[in-house]
Amino acid sequence: MDEALIRSLTPGVLTVLVRRGADFAAAEDAVQDALVEAVRGWPDDPPRDPKGWLVTVAWRRFLDASRADTARRRREDRVEEEPAPGPASGVDDTLQLYFLCAHPSLTPSSAVALTLRAVGGLTTRQIARAYLVPEATMAQRISRAKRTVSGVRFDRPGDVATVLRVLYLVFNEGYSGDVDLAAEAIRLTRQLAASVDHPEVAGLLALMLLHHARRAARTAPDGSLVPLAEQDRGRWDTASIAQGVRILQAALARDRLGEFQAQAAIAALHADAPTAGETDWVQIVEWYDELARLTDNPVVRLNRAVAVSEADGPRAGLAELATLDDTLPRHTAVAAYLHERDGDLDTAARLYAEAAHKAPDLAERDHLVRQAARLNSRHRHGR
Repeated sequence: MDEALIRSLTPGVLTVLVRRGADFAAAEDAVQDALVEAVRGWPDDPPRDPKGWLVTVAWRRFLDASRADTARRRREDRVEEEPAPGPASGVDDTLQLYFLCAHPSLTPSSAVALTLRAVGGLTTRQIARAYLVPEATMAQRISRAKRTVSGVRFDRPGDVATVLRVLYLVFNEGYSGDVDLAAEAIRLTRQLAASVDHPEVAGLLALMLLHHARRAARTAPDGSLVPLAEQDRGRWDTASIAQGVRILQAALARDRLGEFQAQAAIAALHADAPTAGETDWVQIVEWYDELARLTDNPVVRLNRAVAVSEADGPRAGLAELATLDDTLPRHTAVAAYLHERDGDLDTAARLYAEAAHKAPDLAERDHLVRQAARLNSRHRHGR
């Protein structure tokens, strides 16, 4: 079985059924039934038109389910008119699936799970493993999401910004088990970029590529986090960086700046520096100014404070930090870093320890604990 082929065909088959009148939940169930049959039969007898085969089998499964459901008898006149088998239409309505899966009535976690299932073609088991939750839990989450969007028609243009946020959430989940969600997010965003001409879609794709290019250098052999300034830049993926920069430059040339393009520009400046000491922090601060103007996001201003400290010194960064809410995520960790750069090691050590208790994950917590221990050790040895 060619798993990549199956995953690429799944969203197109699903949209064919939806366009024929099936509601999303019933259509998705029928497509899953067809995929099971494909797994059983294709290795011995592969079809000449895989998509057409899947559409035919899925539609028949939908008809069977519709006939068996007495509450849907009013649909029988329509479902009896089964289109004749033949080559599948070349029309790709995958973009509509993106908008449906990013429906505003869904929670972010449900939107991500439904996108991975319907557009990504992943199984419930694969998604559950990626999120480190029981398969039954993920199945319930997906079922609730499918019920929520059942009956939603594709009669209005979707919100690209919402779709991009869902894909960004997928990317930020990272990876676990047999599903690399970061790579999957890149694949899905490439697919979206091929379907819609929008500079922010290109901006998000560029941002993902630029961040993903540094992935191999982000952790040490023991699994501990490696800060950007300490990463071995020889381990960065230069091909992905070059591709990300090209995509970003083309998007910026359209003069329709959005937040993902601005974030990608910041990532590109980091990627462009041969060493951490050669980073163009002045220009990064300028991009953070643009990003703050676009989003008015306090987390952006927190990151900007770090950039200001690099460009103008730690005192300037601390002055910026003092204007922000100290309950912001990672505020304490940033304060610790800036106090260390300013030479106040006692305060920095205390803040690193405090930040460790607030860390959102084990890897970050361990990193902050080590930072506090390092400064405390220096203090004990009089350095």
